[in-house]
Amino acid sequence: MNYDFDTLIDRRGTHSLKWSAAENELPMWVADMDFAAAPEITAAIKARAASGLFGYSTVPEEWYEAICGWWRERHGFAMEKDWLVFASGVVPILSSVIRKLTTPGENVLVMTPVYGCFFSSIRNNGRRVLESPLAYDGAAYRIDWEDLERKLADPQTALLLLCNPHNPTGNLWSRETLARIGELCWTHHVLVLSDEIHCDLTDPGRAYVPFASVSAHCMQNSVTCLAPTKAFNLAGLQTAAAMAPDPTLRHKVWRALNTDEIAEPNAFAIDAAIAAFTQGGAWLDALREHISAGKTLVREFLAAELTQLSLVPSQATYLLWLDCGKAGWSSQELARHIRNETGLWLSPGAEFGGNGDRFLRMNIACPRKRLTDGLARLQKGVRSYEAFATARC
Repeated sequence: MNYDFDTLIDRRGTHSLKWSAAENELPMWVADMDFAAAPEITAAIKARAASGLFGYSTVPEEWYEAICGWWRERHGFAMEKDWLVFASGVVPILSSVIRKLTTPGENVLVMTPVYGCFFSSIRNNGRRVLESPLAYDGAAYRIDWEDLERKLADPQTALLLLCNPHNPTGNLWSRETLARIGELCWTHHVLVLSDEIHCDLTDPGRAYVPFASVSAHCMQNSVTCLAPTKAFNLAGLQTAAAMAPDPTLRHKVWRALNTDEIAEPNAFAIDAAIAAFTQGGAWLDALREHISAGKTLVREFLAAELTQLSLVPSQATYLLWLDCGKAGWSSQELARHIRNETGLWLSPGAEFGGNGDRFLRMNIACPRKRLTDGLARLQKGVRSYEAFATARC
């Protein structure tokens, strides 16, 4: 079946967070795709809506089977259904688990630059953000193992928030890397909370490794956040899961999610997730091809037209990490200028911590015509900023 990733859909007037922008603006910031959901998912939602009844929902056996089957077939991980707890979203899981499994004032460690909600989930709950900056050699990122172990060894460090795959760098952590992280955390008695929401958005031919699948220690000492929302563009349906193989840890997670009242599904959350994980494979594979082609387009465009910027190599997600550091520019100022001059709305990298202030994050999950428009605006904005910066000197 051929799937349509090229039709431009007007999302203005639909209460879209992403498109709550001025008329001339092109938002390419938040991780929200401009594609209609897979038709199989839309059909499931329509069938559910046809009943006209939207009372309280339960979590049926089919939901557990759909998730376990997907991870077994797509990712080679034999997950057990008893390990899963429904939740209304990954960020709610992060906040709930942080509150339950750490105490105020303790350190929660993050490897930066990283997803901005990691910081708010930690700080809003009275915990301390402890950064272990990823090492950057001007082309790619790697873990600074010496720094990571030193901070894990701090007795105040209670939890590591892991982003697997990594947002915003697009890194796919190898099995060996994850095993080393797992052993360090086990040695220093630090729990791992792994956000794996982007796991299905790998480049064609590339596969992600579930953290819990790597070793017995990784499995026993972790909670994993799973969801169909990024891969299938279903964030507004509030459907996710926490996965904890260790029974004692899982009980604490279950209590946390229920205490915070985030463990009950809305009327469409279950049906959409089941349809995604049982019928969405072909659509997802076509999407991954489309995104991969978009990455190639951006890379070639920058090399030919915008040598002031460079693209950090990415193996996952549709979020590109654009390095503007060699020009000595602040991404906050550059992003603001580009938006004011062209309407292109990108994420300034400073909000991701670490060395993020030299980067812009760009969401390319959109029809090709819209991406081409975005690149033209990016070129115009960078050239305008270059002239502005030169005149200012």
